[in-house]
Order: sequence, then structure tokens, then C-alpha cells
Amino acid sequence: MASALSYVSKFKSFVILFVTPILLLPLIILMPAKVCVQYMKDTNMLFLGGLIVAVAVEHWNLHKRIALRTLLWVGAKPAQLMLGFMGVTAFLSMWISNTATTAMMVPLVEAVLRQMEAMSAATEASLGALELTDKGKAGELPGSQAHFEGPSVRQREVDRKNICKAMTLCVCYAASIGGTATLTGTGPNVVLLGQMQELFPDSKDVVNFASWFGFAFPNMLIMLLLSWLWLRFIYMRFNIKESWGCGLEKRSEEKAAREVLWAEYRKLGPLSFAEVNVLLCFFLLVGLWFSRDPGFMPGWLSIAWVEGKTKYASDATVAIFVAILLFIVPSQKPKFNFCSQTEEERKTPFYPPPLLNWKVAQEKVPWGIVLLLGGGFALAKGCEASGLSEWMGSQMEPLHAVSPAAITLILSTLIAVLTECTSNVATTTLFLPIFASMSRSIGLNPLYIMIPCTLTSSFAFMLPVATPPNAIVFSYGHLKVSDMMKTGLIMNVIGITCVFLAINTWGRVIFDLDSFPDWANVTAH
Repeated sequence: MASALSYVSKFKSFVILFVTPILLLPLIILMPAKVCVQYMKDTNMLFLGGLIVAVAVEHWNLHKRIALRTLLWVGAKPAQLMLGFMGVTAFLSMWISNTATTAMMVPLVEAVLRQMEAMSAATEASLGALELTDKGKAGELPGSQAHFEGPSVRQREVDRKNICKAMTLCVCYAASIGGTATLTGTGPNVVLLGQMQELFPDSKDVVNFASWFGFAFPNMLIMLLLSWLWLRFIYMRFNIKESWGCGLEKRSEEKAAREVLWAEYRKLGPLSFAEVNVLLCFFLLVGLWFSRDPGFMPGWLSIAWVEGKTKYASDATVAIFVAILLFIVPSQKPKFNFCSQTEEERKTPFYPPPLLNWKVAQEKVPWGIVLLLGGGFALAKGCEASGLSEWMGSQMEPLHAVSPAAITLILSTLIAVLTECTSNVATTTLFLPIFASMSRSIGLNPLYIMIPCTLTSSFAFMLPVATPPNAIVFSYGHLKVSDMMKTGLIMNVIGITCVFLAINTWGRVIFDLDSFPDWANVTAH
């Protein structure tokens, strides 16, 4: 874990750099007020509200209960277990941070692997003793010979190491993939939303929670399935007998894995009143997000929060509303039996403590990420006001001769390579305004370039330092850098291919990418 903690500490010091635009940009081109407002935009509040809801889920261990319950339902055979870990990790990282999801899931994976290894060793020892006994009996019979063939000890050790690699890699990969499915799931998605509002204020909320989910969620499912197949191919060799479990040893390992999961689940106890309330708040948040302005029908926004072209409620409004509810909704059942209360019970406050208090929120909300986003938006505003983005976009006008599909593929690959060694938030913050200007100069819908590049910025699969989930997984010692590189290279190919197919199929319909939109003709001033 030392390398993971070192990575996180370096990341926190890196966040300080994103406060410097407040000092430097007013000296060059922008008024201080125009810089400071970038740190508390509507997009930042959307992300902050999502983070507070995620903190409540983590605080009451609801994410762990969901994970364990799902894994027990999926099954304990190696291939099923890997698919279960990937599905649970991806779902949780849609709503809480990729780092927190990975930090919770990897110890579970490690406990399951240790128990499976111990049970396998015990089974091997008992089978070895039985084999020696059978050989002795066979030697007593004249003219008879017994041959006992099976996988060598070395091959079994290699297989176990491969399973450990597959189980740990699947968690960090699923965390990165799952975060792309929702607008608040990862930083680059929020950056895209903020850039759209800043660069194209007349875009009429074309990118919102519902439209993004409708596009990115199917892409996430396809990527998860292909990633699972790839990990099975490279580490489990698609051997049905070994992957899905056959024989005494496999049954023993499955039983051991299931016992570990049940033991962890029993530690949580029964579903508490607080967990139920957090779950209700979570469903309320998602329901309000989807029904605000679904597009195919009028949402609740149209009832009283629209006046002409002005909309008075956004996805951020919903996020902050539910976040405030978490500081009000009780974590215990209120007691109304005033007559039968003891003297001690009467001294306690009538209203129980809320689901969240400010101390917990202050400690667990990653405030540095909010500054990181704000600094990125300030930097993008400086590039726009100085004309740098426009100039760099105009230098790409020769791309007009290249087909739009080829442009998307080339730029997505470029971003996927850069994000391996740079922050994904910084990468999208720097490049999205440039790609937006380039799209306008060649008459291409900006979203056709910006959406694929935003998604591929989250596909940092090849290096341990590329993203915190990779660093956490690498710190457990099952992997070498070469393992991550050879597996991650094909993962990048899978990701780029899936995004390319998605943006050219259902993405065209959802975002109307076949035409150059009116809102792209004018930028903010």
C-alpha cells in the first residue's frame, strides 16, 4: 500500500497548482471575478453534491452490503466470481469515486484469494496422501501398474498466480470503465459538461444526466463484457473445465470463497434504518435526475422551473437538494412513546442524529477534486479569452480533408496515450476547448469529437501510476509492470473501439451528430 499512498499524496500536492490561476490569470488577461467564479460553477456544485451522496453511502457501508450481496448471488466459481467483481465495481464507481470503490473491493478480492489458496493447499495434501496409499495397494497386485497423471505442481502455481492477476486487474479496470457511465462518475465527464456550458451556452442542456447515461451506459456494459473475455483469455485460457470449476479441488475453492463472502456479509448485520434512508435518498437523486428533462417527454422541470429559454433548475440543483436532505433525514427511528420513557431516555434529544454531519463530510469529501475542476475551468477560460484555443483550433483546419470518423479515431487514440502519463482531468481540460474550436472551424458537430475524447481520457489501463485504482491494485504485489502493460494495451484498443462504434451508432441519434448545430455557431464572451 506504500506506493498507493505515495501516489495519492503526490496527487494532493499537485492539486495546489490548480489554485494558481486565481493569482496568475488576473496578471495576464482576466479580471479576478471572472477567474474566481470558475471555482464555483454549476458543474462544480453538481460534482460536489454527487460526492456528498457518495460519502453517505460509504459512511453507512451500504456499498459493501451491495457488493457482498451481489457476489453471493453471482456464484463463487472463478470466472463467475471475476464477472461479479467487475459488475459490482463498475456499478459502485458510477456513483462513488473510483479510488474509494477500488480501495473497498481489493481487500475483499484478497481475502477470497487467500481462502481459496489455503483450501486448495489442503485439498492437494489430502489427494497426495490418497495417491500414495493407492500406489502402495496397486504395487501389491502382480502384473498391475497404476499411472497417476495430472498437472504439475509448477503449472498449478502458475495457474494460481494468473487467477490472482486476473482478479485484481478486473477491479481497477472495472472501476475506470464504470465511472464513464454517469456524468458525476469521473472528473472528465464533469469537465465536458462544464466546457459545454462555458463554450456553448446556447446548447440547451443537450448534455445532461439522462442523455449521457443513455449513451455511456450501454458502452460501459459492452466494454465490461469484452474486458472480462479478454482477462479470461489471457489468464484463464478459456478452459471451461478450469474456469467454471470441475473436480474436488475446484469445489473446495468455491466453498472457501463463498464462506469468506458470507462471513463478511454477516459482519454487517441486518439492514439498518440509516441504510434504508440512504438508499431512499439515492433512489430519489437518480429518479429526479432522469425525470428532470428526459427529452422524449416533458419532465418535472417544465412544471414551474422554465421561463422562455431560461431553466431555473439543473442537475446540480437536484444533487445539492438531496445532499442537504442527508443532513436532515434521521439515522435512527424517532421515539414517540413519551409516557413510557425512562428518565435517561428523556434526557436524549427527541430528533435522532442525521445521516451525515459536517464533521464527516469535511473529512471524507475530496475537496481537492473540486479545486482541481475549478482550476481546470479557469485555465480553459484563460485559453478562450486570450484566443489561444481559437488559434490552435484554426491550425487544424487542414483536417477538413480527413473524414470525421478518422478524426475522431485519431484524436481518441491521442488522448488515450496521453492519459497514461497525465491526469485525466488535466488532459480533458486542456484539449476539449481546442477540439471544440477545431470542430467549429471545419463545420463538424463539436460533440462528435469531445465525447469520444472525454471517454477515452478515463482509459488509463497500462501503467500503475496512470490512475489511483491502478496504483492500489499494484501495491498488493500480484502484478508486474509488464503484466499491466501487455493487458492494458489490448484494454485500450477495446475501449477506443467501443467508443468509436458507440458514437457512430446510437450516439448519432441521441446527440443528433449528423448536422452542425446552431448552438455551435456562437461561443461565450
